[in-house]
Amino acid sequence: MDSHNNQKKIAVINDLSGFGRCSIAVALPIISVMKIQCCPLPTSVFSNHTGFPSFYFDDLTSDMEAYMDEWKKLDLRFDGICTGFLGSVEQIDIVAGFLKEFGGGETVTLIDPVMGDYGRPYPTYTMEMCREMKRLVKFADILTPNVTEACMLTDTPYKEKWRVAEIEDMAEKLCAMGPEKIVVTGIPQGSFVANLCYEKGKPVKLRRTHCVGDSRSGTGDIFAAILAADAVNGVAFGDSVKKASSFVKKCIETSIEKGIPLTDGLCFEEHLAKLG
Repeated sequence: MDSHNNQKKIAVINDLSGFGRCSIAVALPIISVMKIQCCPLPTSVFSNHTGFPSFYFDDLTSDMEAYMDEWKKLDLRFDGICTGFLGSVEQIDIVAGFLKEFGGGETVTLIDPVMGDYGRPYPTYTMEMCREMKRLVKFADILTPNVTEACMLTDTPYKEKWRVAEIEDMAEKLCAMGPEKIVVTGIPQGSFVANLCYEKGKPVKLRRTHCVGDSRSGTGDIFAAILAADAVNGVAFGDSVKKASSFVKKCIETSIEKGIPLTDGLCFEEHLAKLG
């Protein structure tokens, strides 16, 4: 019998937005151009993401386990698994089951704990979901929280200004929960924004870039997709964080030049070939 596992594959568990450039819609082309097959497991479908005043939404929670069962029948094995926004406790539980079934061993699991930003949880995020996400984190090899999410996961009070040592302390607490590689993103430092790169047993690295423009949808999804693909391709973690940060900055600059609305995400298509 022919094997379906002769090419590198990453399973991406996230929602699908038809417009707005986020989630699966950005992960799929990025992972593909980095020479890895992207296999989406959609958690929900949106006509356009929730940052718009109006949108169509279809919850696929009740379909996810049947979807996974078909992948089991095919005996699919993944070199990487990348998870993004999860909309309910039930979805988090299903993803935990997926990671038990398809993860472990040589499979690299990246969890982007999409929980909140600017010191506040997203409106849909409950305390119960936060507790469940803390349990899910133990499956991660790589964790990519922003500062708000790092605070939520470590029960640290949020504030506007941070010392590097304080962020490093949160990263150490997150590492104790399971993941050995952590990047805390979006740390404000005056006219710069920094990412703290923490790898168990190695010196902490702080990657700083000049702030460019305002926050856009899909930025974290692009960042996570590059890290996941690089991890599967054997690229050093610190180098990967540097590459992802640089790529995102270029995409933001192009989006500003073209007058792309913030809701419409990053104009990454212009730079996609550079990742190949």
